[in-house]
Amino acid sequence: GLTGKTIVAVVFGGGILAEAMPPRGATVTGPDLSEKPIGVARLHRLESGVDVDYRLVAAESLAAQAPRSFDVVTCMELLEHVSSPASTIGACALLAKPGGVVVFSTLNRNPKSYLFAIVGAEYLLNLLPRGTHDWTRFIKPSELAQDARRAGLELARLTGMQYNPLTQRYWLNSDTSVNYLFAAQKN
Repeated sequence: GLTGKTIVAVVFGGGILAEAMPPRGATVTGPDLSEKPIGVARLHRLESGVDVDYRLVAAESLAAQAPRSFDVVTCMELLEHVSSPASTIGACALLAKPGGVVVFSTLNRNPKSYLFAIVGAEYLLNLLPRGTHDWTRFIKPSELAQDARRAGLELARLTGMQYNPLTQRYWLNSDTSVNYLFAAQKN
């Protein structure tokens, strides 16, 4: 459960994930580098009444300010967009308390992910704006595991995420070939 947990949702996606956790008893901080999503999230927070501490700050800066402060760190759909995934992974590890959990979601780099995430999602189905992703920045699970180990994290679970655009249904399974979740524990 999340009751009593301190959580940081690194790049919180306009508050969707961050605002789902306080009603379950968590105290949530939401850092982001862009003012626009923070503005949207703050507006939504006013409408929903859910308390999240949104901050205009990089994960690396927050880690320097508040190391080892959070029970849970989430970093969803960000690593494939940053210039140094290892730096972001390191910041997330530093934010976690010893024994804390860090969860990443990202895209695998292989021909299937190119076909589904770029050709399918961006060009055929228009689920995302064209140019959202650069396939060369996608991260294989083995690469994420290596960077996580260097940062003091140990893989706890690797799970695939699937989406059916016809039914608009998401689910988790063992297929990590396109989207995946990587949960780790801080040593």
